[in-house]
Amino acid sequence: MNHYINELHHIWKARKRIRSLFSPTPLIQSEELSQTAGVPVYLKMETHLPTHTFKVRGAANKILSLDRDQQKRGVTTFSTGNHGMAVAYVARLLGIPAVICVSQHVPPVKTEGIRRLGAHLHIDGENQDEARAACNRIEKEEGLTVIPPFDDPWIIAGQGTIGLELMESLPELGSVAIPLSGGGLLSGIGLAIKANHPSCQIIGVSMEGPAVMHYSLQEGKPLETIQEQPTLADSLLGGIGTPNRYTFPMVQRFADQTILVGESEIAGGITVMLKHHRTVVEGAAATTIAALLHQKMPANDGQPIVLVISGGNIDPSTLFQAVEKTSLSP
Repeated sequence: MNHYINELHHIWKARKRIRSLFSPTPLIQSEELSQTAGVPVYLKMETHLPTHTFKVRGAANKILSLDRDQQKRGVTTFSTGNHGMAVAYVARLLGIPAVICVSQHVPPVKTEGIRRLGAHLHIDGENQDEARAACNRIEKEEGLTVIPPFDDPWIIAGQGTIGLELMESLPELGSVAIPLSGGGLLSGIGLAIKANHPSCQIIGVSMEGPAVMHYSLQEGKPLETIQEQPTLADSLLGGIGTPNRYTFPMVQRFADQTILVGESEIAGGITVMLKHHRTVVEGAAATTIAALLHQKMPANDGQPIVLVISGGNIDPSTLFQAVEKTSLSP
């Protein structure tokens, strides 16, 4: 299967497969962030998709690739929330049964979203690895097909459609900052962009603390899940799987650099989007803004920067806390 993900035409196939479900997302220039950075800064607004997250791209591509019998039996997945909502959305659209497994720590805004979309919600365990184990049990007991959150060729190809859209809208882009967790998003975008524009810098951004992919890259091998800690970027929690068949080697290949940002920096990113763009974003999406605001992005000779705004599913209480935290900062 490794040959599958190394071929750009599979991302083009994914685009054709999912284009009937939703349109390309906006790419907008941020005047405020451009002034801060001294170069044009653009925001890829994945919050405009159904379920307000990029995850619906990969979920749609994977589910639409299943044969009729697999679709009829139904699907299951494990998730920190956004992928679960994406699978639930596509399953409802296609009339497919879906069981979504999450840990006890997934925020209510996401668990409630999964329920509203009509999927069966199964809450089990303290972290994503325990939710994964529950998903694997359900797969065997009920004969459902697992829709992985990231380490899957069809998921990666679906997320890679973002890269195609970026190359069409802004072919002269110099760098792209991408929230990094399991690596499906960076793998897909990296493949699409590097195939067309090898000099473009691909930057992965994670929160400080349990950034499993970041530390796996440092060690040169996939690591077991690091002890999860409370974070505004809850969508980036969870392991990368051991073994990891696809995203770890792809992130190794395509990421020019990975960056860590702190909780106060993430809170600042959330606040900037609310204040200057009147847009609610979740902590994972705000990591890219934080990296730019705190000058952690590498120099790129004045070329345009794209920040992938990956999602907007944040609990109101968490949003208020982030804004308050920023307003109280010195």
